[in-house]
Amino acid sequence: MGADIKSLRNRIKSVDSTLHLTKAMGLVASSKIRRATENMNKGREYLSALEDAVNSLTSCPDCMQSPYMKKRGDEKLCMIVIAGDRGLAGGYNANIFKLAKEFDTHNIIPIGKRACERFGKSVSYVETFSYSDALEISKKICEDFKGEKYDKVGIIYTSYKSMMTQTPDIRWIFPLERIDSQKPSGVVFEPDEVTVLNSVITEYVAGLIISKVRESYTSEVVARRFAMDNAGKNATEMIEELQLKYNRARQGAITQEITEIVAGSGAQ
Repeated sequence: MGADIKSLRNRIKSVDSTLHLTKAMGLVASSKIRRATENMNKGREYLSALEDAVNSLTSCPDCMQSPYMKKRGDEKLCMIVIAGDRGLAGGYNANIFKLAKEFDTHNIIPIGKRACERFGKSVSYVETFSYSDALEISKKICEDFKGEKYDKVGIIYTSYKSMMTQTPDIRWIFPLERIDSQKPSGVVFEPDEVTVLNSVITEYVAGLIISKVRESYTSEVVARRFAMDNAGKNATEMIEELQLKYNRARQGAITQEITEIVAGSGAQ
């Protein structure tokens, strides 16, 4: 009986320690959500402006001559994979890796500590990922696609829909899709549309990368907060169950001790 009581007490302490940890991590995640969301929204606004400009260019027939719009099949793929810096975020990282597994390629550019560890690359962190980091990757993939090293280039990331919904998704970068303009933009590009498109492409791709990194990071911290909330609820329920068992064991031990004392007194 005494051994059972001691075991239950130790389990309660262990689960209580886990509860404190989940609460702390949940608070940290909550504190990061607001800033992450603000940065994500800024990234989306910047990307939207870039997309408007690029869409105006790709709608021009002459831009079909751009090397960034050439379609060459899908045999040689390059995928940018954005995962988290840490675990304890529910299925966040697992869902990204599951989607990445659908594409048969060894040409992976990972972003995020877990992605770098997964694909055996030098570590880059999502939380501290900067525009200069995005521009460096952009220059490389633009040069490689132009040189026909890859047929298609895409980003695997987590799309942030709301606080309750984040889903793994893919956004294809190259080849650029032609967007038929609904109405004339009234913009004249000098010296010509193809030259302008080729000159702004690295900035556009960098903007796309940084936007998806920020969106993924927001999804990560939100997923971690909810994962820690659920873990905290489970730990609380477990403590209550263990406490009930502990109280019953204590009551049983006390009752047995009283019975033994009474029996001993009667024997005298």
